[in-house]
Amino acid sequence: MDRGSTTVSGLDLQRQLSTAVKANRSRNGSQAGHYGRVLVPIPRVDPICWLASQTGADRMYWAGRADGESVASVGCVASVEEHGPADFSRLRRRVGKILGRAPAGTRLYGGVRFGSAADADEAWSAFPTVRFVLPRFELRSRKGSCLLVCNLGPDEHGFGSKLAREIRSLEPPSTVLPDLPRIVSRLDSPGRRDWVRDIEWALEAFSSTTLAKVVLARMSSFTFDADLDPLALLKRLQEATPSCYHFLFGRNGSTFLGATPEQLFRQDGRRIESEAVAGTGPRGETEGDDMLLSDELLHSEKDQREHEYVRQSIKEALTDITRMLHVDTTASDMKLSVGRHLVSRVSGILRPDVDAFDLLERLHPTPAVGGYPYREAIDVIEHLESFDRGWYAGPVGWIGRDSAEFAVGIRSGRVSSGKLDLFSGAGIVCGSDPLREWEEVEQKIGDFLRVLAP
Repeated sequence: MDRGSTTVSGLDLQRQLSTAVKANRSRNGSQAGHYGRVLVPIPRVDPICWLASQTGADRMYWAGRADGESVASVGCVASVEEHGPADFSRLRRRVGKILGRAPAGTRLYGGVRFGSAADADEAWSAFPTVRFVLPRFELRSRKGSCLLVCNLGPDEHGFGSKLAREIRSLEPPSTVLPDLPRIVSRLDSPGRRDWVRDIEWALEAFSSTTLAKVVLARMSSFTFDADLDPLALLKRLQEATPSCYHFLFGRNGSTFLGATPEQLFRQDGRRIESEAVAGTGPRGETEGDDMLLSDELLHSEKDQREHEYVRQSIKEALTDITRMLHVDTTASDMKLSVGRHLVSRVSGILRPDVDAFDLLERLHPTPAVGGYPYREAIDVIEHLESFDRGWYAGPVGWIGRDSAEFAVGIRSGRVSSGKLDLFSGAGIVCGSDPLREWEEVEQKIGDFLRVLAP
């Protein structure tokens, strides 16, 4: 727990929440078919430590990149799942049915697969094409204040025994997270030789087809000498990557988590923000070295060309659904704790009939994680990659009644018992060097490897 946290008695927390829920039900009754929401201010606690202490299913964590807000949740009041190809019109209706009957401020948290569910393998069985959850309990932390939120289903007209049991199951936050186990083996898919072969195949395709960019990924699988606690890993990852979104979704013994620098979009009413992120370089050990490496990336013809595909694609996707759209014409330097990217900011005003589901459908996947042109790049990915991306490189985040925020689920991994599968990719264009792209992926998974190192 951090130094600003306060010890919270589990019994006191249960009593406070039970009293608040009973008062809410007594005061407001329950509108037929409507969801309820109870908020209880509590002393400051670390949301990850709180979540690590809870035993319920459907654990989730989300922390924005710059707004100082983090949310940990456990349990499920309602969920929306889609299997097979994503149908965003149906998703809009199903999520809208919940949000339309829920109090202001209610959010559903979840994500969307990168590709077709027809390709899903058993390792991703806990994560369908689309899944969004209205949690039972949320611990929201922002700027030193904490709220414990209890969401209530439309059929929970009083303080029933099921809800009482769930509240009694809540525990105070742990003060100590377990140590991370030791890595005992690693397997890369593809290995270095096959990676070089795949990139050389793509380079040949650039000269003989309309393909201009493809993002190829690797899965690096690690086994450990004991079970790996995903929340202990996330806690250390968050400390090591301060300029990123941090997320975790866990169910049925499998957990997807990551630290991604890339925003897909943020919607606040009619306002929309997005960004093009493509082109990668290292950080320098000294201030002088860092400035030289920044200048090198900003003037790299290959990286600027790779970046332009993403910027132009986002502009094309948003132009006819916005009343006003601004896209940076010059990329700037996005500095991370280790590494840097080219970034172009995007902002605009959405047309009245446009919502977050239109944005998800139009923006995912951007050429930053797929390629350009889209269909040709996806065909190449499906042909060359031997593993299922699952939720890797898909949208992860939350959606409310008239607001939403999604990050791109890169720099991510899947934990199951004593195994961790790390996913990362590199944008391949004319002029790409296979071995340099291999090292770029190594750099990207380095955030995980540094916190796992003894």
